Amino acid sequence: MKILIVDDQQLVLLSLEKLLSSSGYEVISADNIMDAIARYDSEKPNLIIVDINMSNLSNAESLNESGSGLEVVKYIKQIKKDSTPVMVLSGNTDEEVIIKAFDLGIDDYMKKPLSLSEIGARVKRLIGSTIEKSVTEKTNSKERYIQNKCIGVVIPCYNEETRLSSNEFKSFVHKNLGYHLCFVNDGSKDNTLAVLNELTKGKEEYISVYDCIKNGGKAEAVRLGMLHLAKQNQFDYIGFLDADLSTNFDDFQDLADTIYNSKYKLVFGSRISRMGADITKQSARVLISKTINYIIIKILGMKINDTQCGAKIMTKEIIEKTFSEKFVTKWIFDVEIFMRMKKIYGSAKTQELILEKPLNRWIHMDGSKLSFKDSVKIMGQIGQIALHYR
Repeated sequence: MKILIVDDQQLVLLSLEKLLSSSGYEVISADNIMDAIARYDSEKPNLIIVDINMSNLSNAESLNESGSGLEVVKYIKQIKKDSTPVMVLSGNTDEEVIIKAFDLGIDDYMKKPLSLSEIGARVKRLIGSTIEKSVTEKTNSKERYIQNKCIGVVIPCYNEETRLSSNEFKSFVHKNLGYHLCFVNDGSKDNTLAVLNELTKGKEEYISVYDCIKNGGKAEAVRLGMLHLAKQNQFDYIGFLDADLSTNFDDFQDLADTIYNSKYKLVFGSRISRMGADITKQSARVLISKTINYIIIKILGMKINDTQCGAKIMTKEIIEKTFSEKFVTKWIFDVEIFMRMKKIYGSAKTQELILEKPLNRWIHMDGSKLSFKDSVKIMGQIGQIALHYR
């Protein structure tokens, strides 16, 4: 039996293809509406799985639904008057859109995020199974989820060999199928690159390595990684995270959930000590951190408590406008992002576009690259920023 999958995000297509192919179905895929209609006409599938929110229109302007996956439904159910089952898979929670989908004749609707096992069970209900065991039993997919968004995450690495040996990275992308981790090797002198290449094995679609060859500092590593991912159409948002996971994936996902379907263009973590949060810093760094933050806030002229937390997520618009040119400093480029936004949008508008979100956990990891001496150097970099962006 043939199944046509229609989604403009490659991570979703890949995950569904693997799930259904391993269960004996013949899988056909399309990443835009016009191709989907063409594949439907030529292949005559037994089931169509389509996403409502399609950003890759690809000549869909000639149709009436403005690029929505509902165009595919309308073509099959109303123009062709075909009874072939159609399953809609979407993160859209708009009641009117859902009602319209059912009015057009869809047979099932699933809201992202959802587990692969649930998708498998619903496919089996609609068209039956091609093998003796169900897709749910075969793939052990109960804890693997298709996300309601696709997120690219840049992780800068300089001599991180010992930090990257953990299975935490592979485990995360295995369970969260809308994420892609891009490790940027910033000219490491140890075996970081070899460890990273080993980390990608078997997960090449979900983990990649961008090798800078020469060390250019964290700012340049993050900048190049963000621009690299921004060239790919599939990501709704792109962010960055430190390799030591001082901010963990749970908090990063919270940042992603916050920016999704919101007015904000940049959401960033804040290491604010508060009741119920696990925020741990070295005592020697607390005083100088507070001093640095105080000076930064004065220079920015905006109400931001913590600019330096290495966990931020943003739209491609912000990346295109603030990452195109090299940063002045190697470490406190986070401040430069806000300064560049302020110059582009103005102070008041920038405050409307950003959200500082307190983290539930942040732990200072032993062996972090910034020493006490480095912290002092930051003072000079703050001066550079003040002069450059005045």
